[in-house]
Amino acid sequence: MKKVVALCGPTATGKSELAVELALRFNGEVINFDSQQFYQGLDIGTAKPTDEEKRGVPHHLYSILSPDEEMNAGKFLELVDPVVEDVWKRGKVPILVGGTGLYLRAFEYGLFEVNIPKEIRERVRAMVRENLAFAYEELKRLDPEYAKKVSPKDFVRVSRALEVCLATGKPFSEFHKSHSFALAKPRYSIFKIGLILEREELYNKINKRVLEMIDKGWVDEVKKLLDMGYSPSAKAFKAIGYGHIISYLKGEISLDTAIKLIQRDTRRYAKRQITWFKKEKNIHWFRPEEREKIFTLVESFLKDC
Repeated sequence: MKKVVALCGPTATGKSELAVELALRFNGEVINFDSQQFYQGLDIGTAKPTDEEKRGVPHHLYSILSPDEEMNAGKFLELVDPVVEDVWKRGKVPILVGGTGLYLRAFEYGLFEVNIPKEIRERVRAMVRENLAFAYEELKRLDPEYAKKVSPKDFVRVSRALEVCLATGKPFSEFHKSHSFALAKPRYSIFKIGLILEREELYNKINKRVLEMIDKGWVDEVKKLLDMGYSPSAKAFKAIGYGHIISYLKGEISLDTAIKLIQRDTRRYAKRQITWFKKEKNIHWFRPEEREKIFTLVESFLKDC
């Protein structure tokens, strides 16, 4: 089985920088699996690596979607598999980097496929948009077992489960069990590196980075996208912080309030990321500065490539 290195963990831990260092040391190329960095024009607010930070290393699956396009785990798999294969064919090491845990899990194990008719998808989305609480009650009626496992406020999981229930006439929990990631065999041999910091240290870095993003021109980045004609409800603007900056541009909140809300939401997101990745198997955890330990283990993993 061909080998892949994957860098994961919460935001603001230096994953992009380490990915470049690994690529330079081990003849690799970087492949994105961060859901926010697929979008064109969302550069500063998503901490997308600059050309200078890439240091000549090829980077794939960055800025490939317009802000109004939808991204999901299934589409990610369609995009990433050919890229990984191409990197291998050229004798390079694929180095995946990102913070979207579901995408990494899907890459490793694949996804089960259920064909959702367009009319059902549209009906569910309308239901969830208009009244998420009602949609959750409907999920409890159709699949009480799965409803217990998800938050009533989880737009994505409530929608997905309802779509499957209505399209198949079966509870989503049945598919979830029979196609569990835990029961699947890995599609790739992956060495997973997780970067982590103490909670207070991480939160301080997040707060500081948000201020740096504002100084770099994040507000102008959002204004430019809106001036290009993208709706404030565009898919990409669900990325953390963009909605608050839009509210500031509309005069609904002050810039100081927007900054505080972005810092808060980013801290909450980092906490969710940590919770997700801590449940994943076979992640080797390090502090960002433990470079030599990481290099030694990666070298051992790649020895037989």
